[in-house]
Amino acid sequence: MKTTIIKKLEEIEKANDITILFACESGSRGWEFPSPDSDYDVRFIYVRPLNYYLSVLDKDDQLRFPINEELDIYGWDIRKVLKLIRKSNTTPFEWLQSPIIYREKEKFRDDLWQLCQSYFYQKNNINHYLGIAHGALETIINDDEIKIKKLFYILRPLLSAKWCLEKGTIAPMTISPLLTLMPEKLQTIVKDLIDLKSTSAEGFIIKINAELKTYINEQFELCGNGAKDLPKESFDLEKLDIFFRNTISRYDN
Repeated sequence: MKTTIIKKLEEIEKANDITILFACESGSRGWEFPSPDSDYDVRFIYVRPLNYYLSVLDKDDQLRFPINEELDIYGWDIRKVLKLIRKSNTTPFEWLQSPIIYREKEKFRDDLWQLCQSYFYQKNNINHYLGIAHGALETIINDDEIKIKKLFYILRPLLSAKWCLEKGTIAPMTISPLLTLMPEKLQTIVKDLIDLKSTSAEGFIIKINAELKTYINEQFELCGNGAKDLPKESFDLEKLDIFFRNTISRYDN
């Protein structure tokens, strides 16, 4: 499948007159808990020639393609990515940490990741992750039954919020380091669930372990309360503008 994805990226690059700077896996495969029927969630960052940006008109800043049973692929213009980083959006933060890379221009990921450190807004990141977890919590039925996919859509964001609150840094994308925040007994339970998910359809319904459910509820409240008193932050544009101009100059043909 990797060969197919790389070929698709090359076709997209040529057809749209862009340079793909970075492409990665962003879904459950990148998070370290895929199911046998998980599709491939490929995300990429691209830049266009200089003249594209020299216009009085707003231009498209993303590329989307039809989703099939195996492949979900789309990309964002570097300008869009930098705008989101200014807002401390978690999506670019996660893409840049993906363990599965399909394309990468030399030093691009390292340089952009370093830039991200100056735009981490603790409160915003916590609330974002809690929002995702809350949405998945609402899919629980009969008090303790949930699709196994949705359980991990609670666990990973909740632990990401906890990481942001306790460590004050951008949360890891993968679940392994996030699990270190949990008591050892619960770590074992979640690891067993990861093994189960690896052999089960994403729609497989399970009963949530009572101790795990109590932990989820407690941490949701703790993170929510902890975020309330965090200070507001704002970020300037200078570093982002410099990175934007340098990137365009480097890859303008």
